[in-house]
Amino acid sequence: MKSSAALSSLARRLEGKVAIITGGANGIGESTARLFARHGAKVVVTDIQDEKGQEVCRETVGDGGVASYIHCDVSSEADVQGAVETNLRSHGRLDVMFNNAGKVVEYRPHLDFDSIINTASGASVMAALPVLPYTASKHAAVGLTRDAAVELGRYGVRVNCVSPHILASPLACRALGMDTRAVEDAVEKSSVLRAAALKAQDIAEAILVVDGGYTTTNPS
Repeated sequence: MKSSAALSSLARRLEGKVAIITGGANGIGESTARLFARHGAKVVVTDIQDEKGQEVCRETVGDGGVASYIHCDVSSEADVQGAVETNLRSHGRLDVMFNNAGKVVEYRPHLDFDSIINTASGASVMAALPVLPYTASKHAAVGLTRDAAVELGRYGVRVNCVSPHILASPLACRALGMDTRAVEDAVEKSSVLRAAALKAQDIAEAILVVDGGYTTTNPS
């Protein structure tokens, strides 16, 4: 009985938490939204793809989760702040902010965050990619995450970054002019570990370095 109770607790480890996920209509954001909901979180999906975002929420609710959709263009400061305020009016709190699509929300102590998660890319640790602005922006995302982790640690806020390799998301397929299978095949062929082509659901369950920020504040 104790074992069953422990497993049940692990399966609902986000029970009662509220999470905003930007870019949640497909790819990594969609998979994360579904995963968080399975763990008991109230998920707020934001995106500019209204139909797809609403569909993700309907399916999540149909699976027994709690999810709602807010239209939000992360290139607009007003949209991002509006999404946060709309969430606060609906749920009264915000525990997890997953900046999967660009924007980093300004921290305000009264929001009582638990966690901020940013999506970067494998490009953040490489210098050989042909698109310089993209590579530079992903290095910047990692630097921002490190600084934010140190700055917000005093408030008990954890800030982490997930840096996935290329996966067959709709965005990647369009950018490369390839279909899903072709992208997966290309990634697998370039991987040291065969049969390891990542899918969005794999990224949503990625393992991060867990050291309380030690390596960030003590680089030597």
